[in-house]
Amino acid sequence: MSRFDLIIFDCDGVLVDSEFLAAQVESRLLSEAGYPITAGEIGERFSGLTFRDILMAVEKEAAIPLQASLIEQHKTILDERLKRELQAIEGVREAVAQLSEPRCVCSNSTEDRIKAMLTKVGYIDLFEPNIFSAESLGPDRVKPKPDIFLHGAQQMGARPANTLVIEDSVHGVTGAKAAGMRVVGFTGASHTGPTHADKLTEAGAETVIHRMEDLPAVATALLEWSDAV
Repeated sequence: MSRFDLIIFDCDGVLVDSEFLAAQVESRLLSEAGYPITAGEIGERFSGLTFRDILMAVEKEAAIPLQASLIEQHKTILDERLKRELQAIEGVREAVAQLSEPRCVCSNSTEDRIKAMLTKVGYIDLFEPNIFSAESLGPDRVKPKPDIFLHGAQQMGARPANTLVIEDSVHGVTGAKAAGMRVVGFTGASHTGPTHADKLTEAGAETVIHRMEDLPAVATALLEWSDAV
């Protein structure tokens, strides 16, 4: 039976339930800087982007000069909250156990933060050493650009067209599709709302799952569908 060359997992919002924590921190910092915005609005508009890119988008939209020091404040506050409050996305270990394909993580988070988060929730053994950070490639190469996905595929010796990506954000789906990969959207994290699945589909996800336990069956179905067309 055929299989994918590689399965790429995003980290935030796919393996760990971190996006809502980040949104709360970002909402507070932006509101204090003169741009009132709720955590829900952050999740709706900016999920999947680095805080640097969020600041750039806000500055362009509102013409409000934002201090570069906000980036360091964001890192310090968020890292502390992640240490205290981060929870795993349920079902990841069970799903991975049923997947025969090579796998890796491709995330916009820094490599240190990815490893710290996966260690905290007990998933580091499932992916190390195949953990790739877009930040390591450069601040201008993060999602929604396809660079980190192509880098991951190259490092793992996989063909992009036969690579499956699991993503929770529109920006992530957009980047994976631009890399020529197939995408399953994921809506099982705390930051996703009732319209999130539709947005992932509109961005290019072939299907959307809410439970990670459903991934193996969906991956098999996508392969069978490809063989039939």
